[in-house]
Amino acid sequence: MKKIVAIVGSASANSSNLAIVKYLESLSSSEIDFEIIDDLKHYPHFAPELSVENTPVEIVQFRASIAKADGIIICTPEYVFSIPSGLKNLLEWSVSTVIFSDKPVGLITASANGTKGHEELQLILRTLGASLHDNTQLLIQGVKGKITPEGIITHQETKSLLEEFYENFLNA
Repeated sequence: MKKIVAIVGSASANSSNLAIVKYLESLSSSEIDFEIIDDLKHYPHFAPELSVENTPVEIVQFRASIAKADGIIICTPEYVFSIPSGLKNLLEWSVSTVIFSDKPVGLITASANGTKGHEELQLILRTLGASLHDNTQLLIQGVKGKITPEGIITHQETKSLLEEFYENFLNA
């Protein structure tokens, strides 16, 4: 059984990004253990002195999930031309580790624009040593017009792009 961990970067409950991740989960077969991490505000603020010793239990559990995963998907909006602070915080807890090293990571930035946030996320994950591929990265601009407030993806091209992304990710 393959394990995929999907991290939702949005600070909003029931965000478009969560809807996207749930759609990807719905495409999964029973042979995939699909874990969603979507409430990032409950993780402690990064403290370098706790990164190696006396690490908070939530961070130890997060790191264990990433280490055991066969692949990671990060789906996030862009906030003020950057990634959300909760996602940045979680990734900072990973700097002193090798949990992302050579790990296949798929990136989806779903936002109004998203270009700058997507570029920043790519840079951070390359710094962490993640394995990134062009065909497992997706920028969805104007996401609010493509997903209903109830989380239903109504834009057929977006659905097709997500299906192609997921197929490429599973084959990476």
